[in-house]
Amino acid sequence: MKCITDVDLATVQAVYSGPEGDLWELIMGEQIHIGGFQSSMDLAARADLGPGMTGVDLCCCNGAGVRFLLRFKNVDGMVGVDATETVLERARHRSRAQGLADKTEFVLADACDTGLEDESVDFVWGEDAWCYVVDKATLIGESARLLRPGGTIAFTDWIEGSAGLTDHEAQRFLSFMKFPTYQDLDGYGHLLEQNGCDVLIAEDTGRFGPYVDLYLNMLNMQLTYDAARIIGFDMTLMEAMAGEMAFMQELAHAGKIAQGRFVARKR
Repeated sequence: MKCITDVDLATVQAVYSGPEGDLWELIMGEQIHIGGFQSSMDLAARADLGPGMTGVDLCCCNGAGVRFLLRFKNVDGMVGVDATETVLERARHRSRAQGLADKTEFVLADACDTGLEDESVDFVWGEDAWCYVVDKATLIGESARLLRPGGTIAFTDWIEGSAGLTDHEAQRFLSFMKFPTYQDLDGYGHLLEQNGCDVLIAEDTGRFGPYVDLYLNMLNMQLTYDAARIIGFDMTLMEAMAGEMAFMQELAHAGKIAQGRFVARKR
């Protein structure tokens, strides 16, 4: 697992309380994860989620995953947990606007210490967000604690790819993305097993490279003005961020970073 020392929860809260978070939503849409709707459908299908189930989305951001599962998988109810009040206010507003408020609860809490009851849900959900969590071991432990026996942990996350990152590459990439730690397929697999879960799926989705291409094309060909507006028309900053995105694109196509998909069942 790769780590940096100058990023913590407060750093991530600042990102998603300000223009950087708005920029990611501009680029990736309301579902701020690689693959959007199709990625969510694939994960939910592999985890066999559906009616009669309740779940918790850890690091739920604006609640898009919560609403997706209620609307398209017909689960009975969802709790969304996030440590940033700004995105939770959006989550509550959007759920009310879409007529889903009666089936949702949004909790301001650290995903590693939610305060929710033991064995209270049928599944734990996450989409490309656990890369922002410092203590991955505690996060997986909290996920397992919340699950009833036989329950499912289903998540995607940005991970180190099979080609591996050099220390220099990791420092630059993690600093740009504000990721304090960065796991890989085997690392997450071991953590799930150590917390009483059988790993059913641990795989690279293969989506990272093509989707980074898409995001850069959108920024360069259509959304340049919109992105500039969000960051106060600071074109020097815009150019610097474009350079870091291009570096991320190189890493993705070299197999050094990836989107992992995981499904595990609590024993």
